[in-house]
Amino acid sequence: MKIEELMQQAAAMQEKLAGAQARVETLEADGVSGGGLVVVTLHNKGAMKRLVVDKSLLKADEGEILEDLIMAAHAAAKAKLDQKMNEEMQKMTSGLALPPGFKMPF
Repeated sequence: MKIEELMQQAAAMQEKLAGAQARVETLEADGVSGGGLVVVTLHNKGAMKRLVVDKSLLKADEGEILEDLIMAAHAAAKAKLDQKMNEEMQKMTSGLALPPGFKMPF
């Protein structure tokens, strides 16, 4: 393989990486619990963007239930966001001969 071909492959890889990073920056995922009573939206690398709580849960004796539902919705959103990020990375690395176990920087 000639150096020119290697340079072209490196440039193509940089373009793919830049595109994947841009898509990752826009990823969001919703996690829902309690049959839709709590919705958590996570953005990008896990930062919470939105929390929606049904007003029926805003009672003095519902505090522990509300906490559990928020945690469950957050966990569901995090799992979905991680899956979306993994899918983006797989798209980016498809066709590349990476060593086994090699992980990209994000």
